[in-house]
Amino acid sequence: MKLKPEQLGARLKQAVAPVYLVTGDEPLLAEESCDLLRKTFLEQGFTEREVLHVDGSFKWEYLLECASALSLFAERKIIELRLGSQKLNKNASEMLQHYLVNPAPDNVLLITADKLDAGAKKSAWLKAVDKSGVIVELWPVEPAQLPEWIRRRAVQMDMRLDDSAVEVLCQRVEGNLLAARQEMSKLQLLYPNKTLSADDVIDAVSDSSRFDIFGLTDAALGAQPQRVTRIIQVLRQEGTEPAVVLWALAREIRTLHAVQRGLQQGTGFDNLCQQQRLFGKRKQLVRSTTKRLSPATLENLLQQAAEVDRLIKGARAGDPWLTLTSILLHLAGTALPLDATG
Repeated sequence: MKLKPEQLGARLKQAVAPVYLVTGDEPLLAEESCDLLRKTFLEQGFTEREVLHVDGSFKWEYLLECASALSLFAERKIIELRLGSQKLNKNASEMLQHYLVNPAPDNVLLITADKLDAGAKKSAWLKAVDKSGVIVELWPVEPAQLPEWIRRRAVQMDMRLDDSAVEVLCQRVEGNLLAARQEMSKLQLLYPNKTLSADDVIDAVSDSSRFDIFGLTDAALGAQPQRVTRIIQVLRQEGTEPAVVLWALAREIRTLHAVQRGLQQGTGFDNLCQQQRLFGKRKQLVRSTTKRLSPATLENLLQQAAEVDRLIKGARAGDPWLTLTSILLHLAGTALPLDATG
């Protein structure tokens, strides 16, 4: 059974399943889901806990030994199997499936894993977990979903935020739920029993936005010029090297150019995405951008990227960040003069 994190609490009120898998790449949601599971297990009498860290040398037979071992101190036991990014080979998959055929009634197995790839999602071991227990899939909260997430969290914390406070908080902690929880806890202590405004948040919350170069290029392809400008400001303030931004930007433009050229030659879009290793939401971003920008524009942006490289190396005088910004804003659909010297 697959559940969203917010569905887990209601499910746990019904019964404890033999196995739970918490998987995804959002640390806060993973932490809170596992905490809720451990709390419920303890309430149900699972008072012993054994943690198994899986790496390349892990002996999967130990899982079966651990499950069958009798304890002198507790009648019921939690076995935590921490996979991380480790993939299961054939032997590991068979061992886990063997355990799940007849799981020990006095044990509960909690598996944690990073985001599973396409191969793992089709694997026999995952199907066995789905059949015997519960899979909690975690997904990052997208920018458009963040205001509602913050409002729900505020209700849970018995906090009151007006719309302006929610907007400012979203800007300050964008993409970082751990920071959002921390800052909301701080606000709760500073302003108890008060409806918080934007000014309250600005006074109390540090700028914890989690921006990176990949978020920057996604914002450009998504035609979000204001977000592009903000991310550039944060990256520059954090001391990010312009050469790193240039690397990501030039790669993105070359990808767009290759896709556009392939489409003109009659190659299917899905085939081009396979060739360029474009998956998920990035496919739509690339599709929309190749429709917005002409081949001549992309070639011009590549020439400007070469100019930035010369600026970084000192072969020309000027600020590389200004030209990088101009290129990115062109990608985002804002036509500014492209001037390598700023």
